[in-house]
Amino acid sequence: MERYRDGDEACFALLLRRHQGPVFRFFLRHVGDIESAEDLTQEAFLRVVHNRASFRSGARFTTWIYTIARNLAVDEMRKRRYRRHRSLDEPLGSRDGDPGRTLGDLVGDPKERTEAQAADLELRAVLEAAIGRLPEEQREVFTLREMGGLSFQEIAEVVGCNENTVKSRMRYALERLHAALRDRVEEPEG
Repeated sequence: MERYRDGDEACFALLLRRHQGPVFRFFLRHVGDIESAEDLTQEAFLRVVHNRASFRSGARFTTWIYTIARNLAVDEMRKRRYRRHRSLDEPLGSRDGDPGRTLGDLVGDPKERTEAQAADLELRAVLEAAIGRLPEEQREVFTLREMGGLSFQEIAEVVGCNENTVKSRMRYALERLHAALRDRVEEPEG
């Protein structure tokens, strides 16, 4: 990032290639739909371009981009709180990987799905719902760690608290997720 800040334009392509996917997944986890996640990812990298002169020497790019991403995600969620209800015909987004499908499209013929696919879909839905019910501070740490691949120290820098607090939030998040999934996962027959 320092080389890009100092004028080496080619370095931006490398930064984008390395970090675009993880940043996109971070947004996808926070906003829940592909289109918004793509827009926010683009906005995050535009902010990198526009604010590159403010990048501090010795700082980690990963911490900086996730700080930008976190702020954008928080802003987006605030905007969504003030919006009216969603249309039933609105595309579902990232839950099934196809932004054009609606709830009605997913109902379909139950004979077309195998029991394993149905169980996987149910487990995924339970997990997504459980992540969505986590307190914001725990969800944020979980997402940065699991989707962003950040270390606890990096997360502490992004969210502005100490590393032990981050570890504690992660532990509580994992406990809540484990409790939510405990009854849904069948014990292997022995």
